[in-house]
Amino acid sequence: MGQSVKLHAFLAHAGIASRRASEELILQGKVCVNGTVVKNVATRIDPDHDRVEMQGKRIELPTQRHLYYVVHKPINYVSSVSDPDGKPVVISLVPRGTRVYPVGLLDINSEGLILMTDDGDLAYRLTHPKFIVPKTYHVLIAGSPGNTALNALRSGVHLSDGMTAPAEVSPLKHDHGNTWIVVTIHEGKNRQIRRMCGSLNLEVLRLIRVKMGPFELGALPVGRWRHATEQELRACSIQDVR
Repeated sequence: MGQSVKLHAFLAHAGIASRRASEELILQGKVCVNGTVVKNVATRIDPDHDRVEMQGKRIELPTQRHLYYVVHKPINYVSSVSDPDGKPVVISLVPRGTRVYPVGLLDINSEGLILMTDDGDLAYRLTHPKFIVPKTYHVLIAGSPGNTALNALRSGVHLSDGMTAPAEVSPLKHDHGNTWIVVTIHEGKNRQIRRMCGSLNLEVLRLIRVKMGPFELGALPVGRWRHATEQELRACSIQDVR
């Protein structure tokens, strides 16, 4: 990681949480450096000489390779490592005992690709808006959407949290009176595609994420996982953000 790194990047690289979540841990006063509580997210440390602790436990960088699981999330699964209501969670789909967390979210009614990893740097690279990572979905729309609606999706629509960026939209196939379309977005608003379609009175019957950056779902069966390929990982390799 280099001689001097940001504290939240160190925590993410150690697999504690994503960079954003690590910043929250720092702000909450849960992280100590050399015995002193640190609440400044801009704090930098030397991993070779500074002692970092969280709730009394020393945090160290992993000595082995990170884990990267490409998972096909089924519907009715929560994109989390736990759920207070007892709903099934995606962590239950990967090998037991692995310390990984989901990168990005898929709502409980959506399915498809979700990446599970302990690599906080990669999670940051895939989710931070400044990197503009494309995400592609197959969306089953009730009936047959007209060109006006498809062009509106392409141009961007007004949502409660602002205008969406232009999307790439193309018809895929008809299915018993309904229509599959392919939608690629470059941002990550909450339940964005469902809300975009809802604002245009398009009913979403199914929503499947098939690609996120270089990671592809392919023919991976529902509820199963595979290791990310070296090619996928090389395609999104980044330097530490300083």
